[in-house]
Amino acid sequence: MKKFSAAPLSALSLLIGLSTALLTPVTQAASNLEELTLKQVQQQISQGELSSEAMVRYYLDVIAKHDDSGVQLNAVGQLNKNALKRAKMLDQERKNKGSRGPLHGMPVILKDNIDTNEGMANTAGSRALQNNFPEKDAYLVEQLRKAGAIILGKANLSEWANFRSTHSSSGWSGMYGQTKNPYDITRTACGSSSGSAVAVAANLTMLAVGTETDGSVTCPASVNGIVGIKPTLGTVSRSGIIPLAHSQDTAGAMARTVTDAVHLLTAMVAVDKNDQGAVKSSVDYVSHLKTDGLKGKRVGIVRNLMGYLPGVDKLFEQSLEVLRKQGAIIVDNANIDTKGQWDEAEFEVLLYEFKADLNEYLSHTKGDHPKTLEQLISYNKAHSLQEMPHFNQELFVMAQSKGPLTDKAYLKHKKDAKRLAGKAGIDATLKKYNVDILIAPTSQPAWKIDQINGDHYIGSASSPAATSGYPHITVPMGTVADMPVGISFFAGFLAEGKLIEAAFGYEQASKARVKPKL
Repeated sequence: MKKFSAAPLSALSLLIGLSTALLTPVTQAASNLEELTLKQVQQQISQGELSSEAMVRYYLDVIAKHDDSGVQLNAVGQLNKNALKRAKMLDQERKNKGSRGPLHGMPVILKDNIDTNEGMANTAGSRALQNNFPEKDAYLVEQLRKAGAIILGKANLSEWANFRSTHSSSGWSGMYGQTKNPYDITRTACGSSSGSAVAVAANLTMLAVGTETDGSVTCPASVNGIVGIKPTLGTVSRSGIIPLAHSQDTAGAMARTVTDAVHLLTAMVAVDKNDQGAVKSSVDYVSHLKTDGLKGKRVGIVRNLMGYLPGVDKLFEQSLEVLRKQGAIIVDNANIDTKGQWDEAEFEVLLYEFKADLNEYLSHTKGDHPKTLEQLISYNKAHSLQEMPHFNQELFVMAQSKGPLTDKAYLKHKKDAKRLAGKAGIDATLKKYNVDILIAPTSQPAWKIDQINGDHYIGSASSPAATSGYPHITVPMGTVADMPVGISFFAGFLAEGKLIEAAFGYEQASKARVKPKL
């Protein structure tokens, strides 16, 4: 959730499509699924102790209990009226044909910028798109359904993926209001995949999908104490996702464990012929879940991505001892020499691509709503009490002023940003220090929600991997003043295998996740 400088409603009243079918008496109760993993749940189902239908009913009950925006989390904006029906179907299929795999019958919550065809609007958090009902699933949703997943609902987010104002409050949207951190509801959930992270952290779901342009998976994962995986750009299809910028946009996996996040990512990765930037990955992600994955691995410490808070740096130093004990070879001061040099170019690229990509997405939507960025700007002005009660739309206006993607200025900025963050940044650092991966604290602990001044954002480790399009995994590192923080693992193009080995090895040795006390 990189920051670029230049009257909340009840979530329960906005649970679109909540039919009476979801309120029928429980036929098989799931007593407590808190902190259970995919493996544990699948074992219970195979032993006849649990069913997918019971899981869906359980999570619907927990969401109703903990997710009223006037009281607590406000993480889930819409529920899928077909979730129970699909759960029953998958339970029967399991009996008749067996399991499709780890995601068979497992509930997943999607960020509310991903298309589905089950009667849920795709809004990006904006009231302008409250009647945007897609006729088909996003390509990644098709892959999840093939794997047997159940789309439980849509998560709140920072409106327009946190790309509307220079003074925004992460996790706030005109549609659903303010998402809150489950460890302290006066603090931010970061963003823009705020609701996705909170839903997983607070055990409102097992799995969630977020999206990232720069930090929007990894920051909320870090400050909510969960695992977030941002994969190599193009390995997960962008078709059917409301865009910010195609040069950096990707969906990512969010879960409470590395293993579960890897299984979710595996289900999403597939080459989409309709995604012009699709990248084929031959990585067998699950095979890299090795408890000795850190043994012999050369790990570079990026010191110039540190220094946000003394408490975070202290915790990070303690984590280095965990890495050493697992056999990692620590290489200190493996700094990225080009750090920050791509910032201006990245920002310009995002402005250009936001206008072009959003106009393209909107042009293919049906219904009576704005079909261009220019029309959205006008809509926000006309509905300022609902859409702009706390902050404005400076970034919208800046993006609207940009020309087409054939502009020489845009092409130069795109080339410079990719080179400075990628070839001259991460790649050069890996080579210079002869290391396999790079690490740093993911971000600061969650700051207080401030809808007057906006986010109190200091910095994070997200930008190099985000701008270059390289993979990045964040894993819980512990807490500072009882608030979670994460440790980041990142490397070069299609380096997910190495990162999963390191992240999993660290997770298994540290067991640093702390459950929130709701």
